[in-house]
Amino acid sequence: MRKLQMSALLVMAAIPVNMAWALDSGGAAPVVVTPLTSRTETASGQPIVLPQKNVQVLVSTYEIAPGATLPVHKHPFARYAYVQTGTLQVTNVETGKSNTYKTGDFIVEMIGQWHQATNVGADPVKLLVIDQVEDGAKNTILRQ
Repeated sequence: MRKLQMSALLVMAAIPVNMAWALDSGGAAPVVVTPLTSRTETASGQPIVLPQKNVQVLVSTYEIAPGATLPVHKHPFARYAYVQTGTLQVTNVETGKSNTYKTGDFIVEMIGQWHQATNVGADPVKLLVIDQVEDGAKNTILRQ
């Protein structure tokens, strides 16, 4: 029975939804699912490409002080970030194009393009970051 419930949850999680919906968990308090985003491209319009072998998922948090700017860097693999608090401006240094992300936004970072981020708000930026890399690889390359 538990396997059937888990299978049903996984199937329902894979269905695209445009509005919040409640899942009745069989007598327990309902679970409210609010979709945040559905994307097929990075912030710079690239198709999302995943590692082809031995995928490792890395999850971390970042806290960026007000006014702080990260060094210019790029990612060889997919990186996703959820902005928990604050306002972050990410600039593609190759094109000069910037995107500003605020609390509640979801970022699909560009792959293989040099960029940097600056906390442009008065409060710390807190990010939940998820990387998908080849096992043992790093997902940030700093520009020398």
